[in-house]
Amino acid sequence: MINLEKNNKEGIVIPISDTVLLPGVIFILRISKLSEEELRNLAREDIANIALPLKQNFNKKELKEEDFYKVGVSFKVDGVEKIEKGYQLKIKVLDRVEMRTLSIENDFIHAEYDVSPDNIDLNEKSQEEMLGYMKKVTHEISKKFQGSEQYMKVIEEIKDLNSFIVHLSQFMPISKVEKYDLIETQSLKERSLKFMDYLLKQKETLELQLQLAEKVSEKANKHYRESMLREQLKVIQEELNEGKGESAKKDKDYLSKIEEAQMPPDIKNTALDELDKLQSQSANSSDYNIIRNYLDLLVQLPWKKSEVKPINLGEARRILDDEHYGLSKVKDRIIQHLAVMQLKKDKKGSILLLVGPPGTGKTSLGKSIAEALDRKYIRLSLGGIRDEAEIRGHRRTYVGAMPGRIIQSIKKAGESNPVMVLDEVDKLMTGYNGDPASALLEVLDPEQNNSFTDHYLDLPYDLSEVFFIATANSLESIPGPLLDRMEVIQISSYTINEKFHIAKNHLVPEVFEEHGLSQEQLVVEDDVLQKIISDYTLEAGVRGLKKQLAAIARVTTEKIVSNKVELPYKVKIEELEDLLGRQVSRHDKAELDNPPGVVTGLAWTPVGGEILFIEATDMLGNGQVTLTGKLGDVMKESARISLSLLKSRLPMNSINFKERDLHIHVPSGSVPKDGPSAGITLFTALASLVTGIKVDSKIAMTGEITLRGAVLPIGGLKEKLLGAQRAGITKVLIPKDNVIDLKDVPEEVKTQLTIIPVDTIEDVLKETLGISLPRIDHMFNQKVSDEVSFQV
Repeated sequence: MINLEKNNKEGIVIPISDTVLLPGVIFILRISKLSEEELRNLAREDIANIALPLKQNFNKKELKEEDFYKVGVSFKVDGVEKIEKGYQLKIKVLDRVEMRTLSIENDFIHAEYDVSPDNIDLNEKSQEEMLGYMKKVTHEISKKFQGSEQYMKVIEEIKDLNSFIVHLSQFMPISKVEKYDLIETQSLKERSLKFMDYLLKQKETLELQLQLAEKVSEKANKHYRESMLREQLKVIQEELNEGKGESAKKDKDYLSKIEEAQMPPDIKNTALDELDKLQSQSANSSDYNIIRNYLDLLVQLPWKKSEVKPINLGEARRILDDEHYGLSKVKDRIIQHLAVMQLKKDKKGSILLLVGPPGTGKTSLGKSIAEALDRKYIRLSLGGIRDEAEIRGHRRTYVGAMPGRIIQSIKKAGESNPVMVLDEVDKLMTGYNGDPASALLEVLDPEQNNSFTDHYLDLPYDLSEVFFIATANSLESIPGPLLDRMEVIQISSYTINEKFHIAKNHLVPEVFEEHGLSQEQLVVEDDVLQKIISDYTLEAGVRGLKKQLAAIARVTTEKIVSNKVELPYKVKIEELEDLLGRQVSRHDKAELDNPPGVVTGLAWTPVGGEILFIEATDMLGNGQVTLTGKLGDVMKESARISLSLLKSRLPMNSINFKERDLHIHVPSGSVPKDGPSAGITLFTALASLVTGIKVDSKIAMTGEITLRGAVLPIGGLKEKLLGAQRAGITKVLIPKDNVIDLKDVPEEVKTQLTIIPVDTIEDVLKETLGISLPRIDHMFNQKVSDEVSFQV
């Protein structure tokens, strides 16, 4: 046996619980979690490894020195294996040790110790006699159990007292204190006698239990005999009347399942009534299978209230940070929501709505929340559903009736408190079979969903424990009453920097794993990633970025399998066109020069912000105004307001409106456009046209205007500024009331843009055309006041 006393009196401590380890024993030690630093230290030769039993507090992050016993064992590691729940260490126990000091820093436990070896106070003959007596008692106990022969073969091969004690103590019902007493006892003789006492107590306990069981079985024999006679009677009845015996057996199964399902009393009574109906039906009856299917649903639904699990906010934060880059405000909102759930155990209304462009991680956030809460995860895709029965189910009177998707998902989860993601809730459709969005009103109402009634189930089911998370790309198509029942969390577009980190930390490893690649085979460097993001994936989310990375991986895999390239294969920027084709640039870019009458505006779309060009021109005519570009009513009204404002504020001799026709066009004519936020852009385009002054092509603007010349706030500012930055804009005009929204805009965007708040159209003209106008109430009123004097 190796003695570390002279070599080393410092070591790292591995906490153990409910385990007996003694000197000289080879043992498989299972540990739930080890850090990379601990794994490295376990393999070092210059630091001893100490297994030290815990008194209490098995949460490693909260361990204190007083939680440990003072006596443990030193060991060396012969092998480490990663298993499903942690690690499996093959160790050789060296010596018994006593702690002098113990320090815990950053979940790393370090100790100073003294070696205190076993006192071998039994000679070899005494050890053999003691071991033989222990094996004899174990043989007597094993005879009470069937199939113990293999176990005894293992026992017979053990030749060492300590090894015997360690092996057998794993299977004996002795307390943690008694197990530690075996480790603390230094005398081999005293330890063997203590273990012998435990063994004899176990033998006496088993004999007492067997005697009691024999007495109970004598009383049960009469009941057993009666049940056997009943079974024989059922067999006879089956021979006389086809199917009766099998049917009765199934009925009995339903009865036991109803008893085990822990249903509420009224639900249980309904189930028993249905069972009575089933028993009165013939197996060939048309209602027989309908009743059976209904009973199957009743007994399989989870009726029992789920156990409230504590929420570890630190672990939840770690999971969200590990699986999603950025989204700091979204994560904060989720953590706050979980904190309220933890504080108020019976909190109702756990209904979130994640709104954002495609590919920004809404669905995967729901999965992360389920992992953080340690609950089952269920996803329902609602896109395109136009039948109310998909939510509420069908009446049992219809052929092929089945429960709605909500109840089916609860049944599949097997728990009454899963995390249920309702995906694409904004794409529900109204059809001939009702309105699915209206059917969701009861599901997502905290005051009603504790008694949700599915048409097929036709009984109230409590959905208040379900954590609903809905996702949507836009709020516009969600009905107001449904939107009112959910807490909205906005998820905006990713910046180029965020996309880069997401690709590097998440997408590249995922794509490599999906295509069987490793870092030694394929290297995608940072500049290549940035080129792909800027030239091949102009989108709000990262779904398209992952597709492009997958395309590179597919091409690379074919080259590697065909031995066409040397490893590692490094993707170069100049090869991207061959790998991915021509650049995909679906977004407008700022022009080098805008002629008079052309101004750059900002628009919000479900997939992020965009720039748009508003073009105005004039021609000989009779004062008509033409609007083109598939504009909505609100945008047409903004154009009329701009024209009226232009006539009232700019010099009247700039253009003779009665003899000229105006044409206003917004390119991408097939794309619908609407909303009031293009107001100042329309006004500036007309002002540029009538004055002949060009507007800088690097200036973009957004804001609603009124007839009095005020600039009103707009929505979607963050997405619009992201779109402006991506398009090469350097200066942006925004409504003054939107300045407060700039705190949501990433710093990297704000540093690249000059953002000018404007309050009136006079501010807009000054910044865009360099025209300074006095703020006047109305030209006509001013003229009248000059010519007419009123007497009071």
